[in-house]
Amino acid sequence: MVKCSDGLNGVFAALSDPTRREILDQLARDTASVSDLATGRQMTLAAVLKHLSVLERAGLVRTEKSGRVRSCGLTARPLREAAAWLNRYRPLWEARLDRLSDYLNKSKGEDR
Repeated sequence: MVKCSDGLNGVFAALSDPTRREILDQLARDTASVSDLATGRQMTLAAVLKHLSVLERAGLVRTEKSGRVRSCGLTARPLREAAAWLNRYRPLWEARLDRLSDYLNKSKGEDR
């Protein structure tokens, strides 16, 4: 059995929340201030900061403070590592889905 590293566990835990995925989507387009990330979300600035903290601990986001502005940017490496881990299972799931498709097509033909 293939084990997840602690880093991958943190990445998958961070990605489990839809708000954090939305933040990552926004940061994939460009860096943003914490205030920019909070704009348009139905949550307080403190709540956004908590989400950013989870993303930072997972290594997905980096922040820099310049004066009173805290800028956030995406760190892609942990996402690449998670994608590589998931891609190891792609052939298995594709084969299973192909077999399911074959079975369903065969069953559909027998129903006629």
